[in-house]
Formats: sequence, C-alpha cells, structure tokens
Amino acid sequence: MNKKEIQISGAEAEVMRVLWSADAPITAKDVCDTLKDKDWKYSTVATLFSRLEEKGAVTHEKRGRFFYYTPLISEEAYREQQTESLISKLYNGSVKNLITALLSTNPIPKDDLEEIKKKFDL
Repeated sequence: MNKKEIQISGAEAEVMRVLWSADAPITAKDVCDTLKDKDWKYSTVATLFSRLEEKGAVTHEKRGRFFYYTPLISEEAYREQQTESLISKLYNGSVKNLITALLSTNPIPKDDLEEIKKKFDL
C-alpha cells in the first residue's frame, strides 16, 4: 500500500459519506442538516471533522466565520484501502479466500453473477 492507511470510525464514516456526496466543500452545519436523524450537535460534527483532519482524510478552508471541509481521499480510494486491509488481516492476503467466504455466506443472485462475469470478461 503506497499511502498511509486511514482508519475512520463509524461516525466519521457517516460524515465522510456526506462529504463525498457533496458537490463542493461543506460545513459542519451542512452535515448536521443532512444527518437530521442523528440529532448530532454542531460541536459533535466539528469534533469529527477535527479528528478526520488529524488523520489526513479531510482539509478545511476558513471562509468568514465558517470552516468548509473537503475530502483528501476519495470514497473509491478509501474503499480500496479498506478492502486491501480486510483481505490482508482476515484472509491472509488471499482474494480467493475472501470470495469463498462471501459466497458461502451470501449466495449471489444469478443476474448479479452474470453482470460480474461480463465486467471481468469471465
């Protein structure tokens, strides 16, 4: 793995999902408004952003009184990083073992299997 692995918590991941789905930098208030069902306070989201910034996942720019956050890692890059980590830690680096475990616990519908075959030219 070339880049430092970024470990984020479940709550931080929720904030990152909001950030990744935004078309432009966003504020902690924007996250609170998007995640209304969480009933998180502004200070909670600001703390999560602070932690994410320390981990190198986001950066911010101050505009007036507000901080606007931008991701430093794409959702795709984070997923790839976490997948590599999962395969390494749980499956001893074996993609075959991961796929075997997935298929034994979660059968793939025939339509999905056909789509996968086409994607990978199998």
